Amino acid sequence: MTGSAEPGEGDGRVAERVRVLLVDDEELVRVGLRMILEAQPDIEVVGELRDGGGAAEAARESRADVVLMDIRMPGTDGVRATAEIAREAPGSRVIILTTFDLDEHVIDSLRAGASGFLVKDTPRAELVAAVRVVASGDALLTPSATRRLLAEFVRVAPPAARAPVAGPLTAREQEVLAALARGRSNAEIAADLVVSEHTVKTHVGSILTKLGLRDRVQAVIYAFEQGIAAVPGRRPG
Repeated sequence: MTGSAEPGEGDGRVAERVRVLLVDDEELVRVGLRMILEAQPDIEVVGELRDGGGAAEAARESRADVVLMDIRMPGTDGVRATAEIAREAPGSRVIILTTFDLDEHVIDSLRAGASGFLVKDTPRAELVAAVRVVASGDALLTPSATRRLLAEFVRVAPPAARAPVAGPLTAREQEVLAALARGRSNAEIAADLVVSEHTVKTHVGSILTKLGLRDRVQAVIYAFEQGIAAVPGRRPG
């Protein structure tokens, strides 16, 4: 997928650059992001917007791989814009930018289809790495962030309605999904189940396909909404 290889890697051909769309109402933030990203040989900023309105259309027309999306903007905010992108430009993945770290707005954006979130004071190297990770098709959610997300999710977010499961999960897939919801990494799940990391990745891919979910973030949220994993701090029954 676009952005998954370093420039010049492999057979000598130049890898296609990761295409990034910036959506933030603060011009200085957009300028800073552009300077950081365009200093990278494998990343190209293909557009800027100061409002979430029109972000889905811009993402589709620019063929953006990644959208860096401010969560709080006048007009159309990041949550609504993320939902529109997920629906109208599914080839573009959203990273939410927030000043306030993890709160109910971030949770709403993840539910809407974002592939991860970053605080605006994230070091530049981590920002660049995050863009590459999400462009490669992975979700930007570390095990520690998963655990914080779930604790906050339980505190502020009411259950959301979900369509019936698209296909039945096997017993092993249910184990893997529950482990994802506990914030376990692929390596930790592999060790727990005494299988290879490749096998775990295969199970995760199957889970996403059967449930009609975009990525690991959506799988974690689904697991909690469906009661597949124990809620932190909540007694069963």
